[in-house]
Amino acid sequence: MVAKELIIAAQSGDRDALITLLREIESHIYRTAFYILGNEQDAKDAAQEALIRVYTKINSYEEKALFKTWVQRIVTNICIDKFRRTKSTVSIEEHNMVFTSTVDVEDEILATYVAKDIQAAIDKLPEHHRAVVVLRYIQDFSYNEIADSLDLPLNTVKSYLFRARQQLQALLRDYQKGGVRG
Repeated sequence: MVAKELIIAAQSGDRDALITLLREIESHIYRTAFYILGNEQDAKDAAQEALIRVYTKINSYEEKALFKTWVQRIVTNICIDKFRRTKSTVSIEEHNMVFTSTVDVEDEILATYVAKDIQAAIDKLPEHHRAVVVLRYIQDFSYNEIADSLDLPLNTVKSYLFRARQQLQALLRDYQKGGVRG
């Protein structure tokens, strides 16, 4: 993801290196924020706050953990705090899916419903389950990286993922039977 030299340069005061570093991580930060918070505006706010925190705290990063897990811990904590503050007013907004292929309109429409239903199911998970699902299946983190990012024991991460998969399976049962929400 990010070169070690870039991190070292940013920590030693190289402003261009720091800006390059922030540009390299911003899409990963936004993606995590979007899947945890479930709407674009909150995700943009959380991503901006996370980038500012990385900017101001870059010197506190130590190589004890991977840089990406350090960054994900920052964005996940910000999202969880934001989620807790706005829990009663969180809404599921429509997210426009952009398709590059025009092969089959029916498949595209079905894929849109599936993506919306998966996002809606993820949004219904408890915040701690949602965070591990996003890091594992959206950000492709290993169990150990998730444990480091969320400061959780490895077995807790495994347990949360197991329970989250069960919940998602129950929420998406219509698809297992071949049905589609519409």
